Amino acid sequence: MQGMSERQYAARVGLSRGAIQKAKRAGRLVLFPDDSIDAEASDRRRAETTDLSKSRPKAAGRPGGMKPVPAAVIASANETLRENGVTVPEVGEAGAYMKAKTFNEIMKAQERKLGLQIKRGELVDRNRAISLVFRLAREERDAWVNWPARVAALMAAELGTETAAMQKVLEAHVRAHLEELAQPRIAL
Repeated sequence: MQGMSERQYAARVGLSRGAIQKAKRAGRLVLFPDDSIDAEASDRRRAETTDLSKSRPKAAGRPGGMKPVPAAVIASANETLRENGVTVPEVGEAGAYMKAKTFNEIMKAQERKLGLQIKRGELVDRNRAISLVFRLAREERDAWVNWPARVAALMAAELGTETAAMQKVLEAHVRAHLEELAQPRIAL
């Protein structure tokens, strides 16, 4: 064999064997009498006859010309896939793209699920819930702070004591109790 086989030439130029066969049929390759490919001459002819606007750029050294996937994305994808019960085999660079696509589809499905839960009223806005609870707690505290002033006169009359003294004692105990309730309780 004087030149290269179709497979050898395809590997050399980074194309598929089918693309080399197509170029051979179209006369874009230079052949030796034994039907092997003259690599140098074929490279020149291909360069002259190839329309660059119709060719797709190929990333050097990457399977299928795919872009590399950052390690942080793969780590995040692995974690999300495991959380969703998907087994995560270790894959090379070519499988990383498919893993990232799978991760993307799972994330879209989760977003759609959350959207449906919000529409059904199963989920509420966190900030709105926090402000509502805060407002209710403040109203409850204010009601307790104002309670001694409302009932001190009635209690003083029943016990036969001074109203001001009764109010002062009640306010002190209510405030002490509210401070006690405000302290965080940590239960481990």
